[in-house]
Amino acid sequence: MSFSQLLRREVTDLYRDPWLLSLASWVPPLLFTVMYWLFSQGIATDLPIGIVDLDKSGMSRSLARHYNAAPSLTVSNDYISIERGTRALRAGEIYALVVLPEGLEEETVRRWAPQATVFVNSQFLLIEKIVSSALRQAHGTFVTRAEVVNNLATKIPVIDVALSSALPIGSQITPLFNMNKNYAQFLVSAILPAIWQILIIASTTLSMALAQRRYGIGLWLGHSPWSSLAVKMGVLTLIFLLHGVFFLTLMYVWLGWPMRGSWPLLFAAQALTAGVSVGVGCLFFLLTRDAARCLSLAAAYVAPAFAFMGVTFPVSDMTLPARIWRSFIPVCHYIEIQFPQVNYGVAASSALPQLGHLSLFVLPLLFAFILADRQSLRRGGQMPGERTHELF
Repeated sequence: MSFSQLLRREVTDLYRDPWLLSLASWVPPLLFTVMYWLFSQGIATDLPIGIVDLDKSGMSRSLARHYNAAPSLTVSNDYISIERGTRALRAGEIYALVVLPEGLEEETVRRWAPQATVFVNSQFLLIEKIVSSALRQAHGTFVTRAEVVNNLATKIPVIDVALSSALPIGSQITPLFNMNKNYAQFLVSAILPAIWQILIIASTTLSMALAQRRYGIGLWLGHSPWSSLAVKMGVLTLIFLLHGVFFLTLMYVWLGWPMRGSWPLLFAAQALTAGVSVGVGCLFFLLTRDAARCLSLAAAYVAPAFAFMGVTFPVSDMTLPARIWRSFIPVCHYIEIQFPQVNYGVAASSALPQLGHLSLFVLPLLFAFILADRQSLRRGGQMPGERTHELF
């Protein structure tokens, strides 16, 4: 068959299968939009915490008001005992429990440095980070304010001198990117590529299953198996490259998130990622020759991609098996190109190692072509039990 005939066959098959057509057209943009909508608030506010005030003094109530004034926090309950507060924390009703000790005000006046105890639910990594940071800032502001008041009342009547004495070393935190600490910008920019790769491999599996169901894999590959497989891979790669361009445009053009790097480099990395992901999907199917098994294998392979990207958990702290598994997932190498380009605007040459890692996935792609050659009519004829139909 000529190239035009193979291309016509792929496009015709795509339109004949409603589910495959949906995966290749409107489902990915819809999923990308829904994922953004879920995180569209961007900045976490009013996260519930609990207070156990054992002092019942004016200072302890003032400290509780400082916690409640933090934009990220809200004091949802004042518990009468640590046991009740602990039960609420374990039940997920609150994300943190602050215990203000008895004698807080008296020890502060005597400058004995009393200790307030905070219990934080660290099961939710992002929420734990936000709550802990907000508590530290609120507590630090209160302590500095109390120290300034004490200095003014005792020995230093000048406000600037009292402030410098209370806070001799000042600190300033200047984020290099994500200035507003927008967790949608932090999470969605990694979630969308992970979903994108899952959709690529799932669509490739269903497309190969359609070819087997409609023609039989041997007849579909015909006497030019490499051409048949290459055309299918080319069509799917082009379709999902367009989806990749869509989610980049959604984030960095329509939403206006900062983009400091090279657009052509990102598009080239996406094209390479989409191509090798399609190749992996074809390899899985040609190895199993069963859509259900192939989808199960693909799910086990790419489902952990978001966890292995190093966005929510540092790669350096992963175990050796996790780092090995991560190295076999294409999108984990792609994200190491996207994040530095988008956030830091690094030189394009810095992406060469990741592009090299992605290029290594050409090896399983070549293996897929070898399997296709062995399973074609040219090698073994019609496979037993396969259905044969007219190509058009």
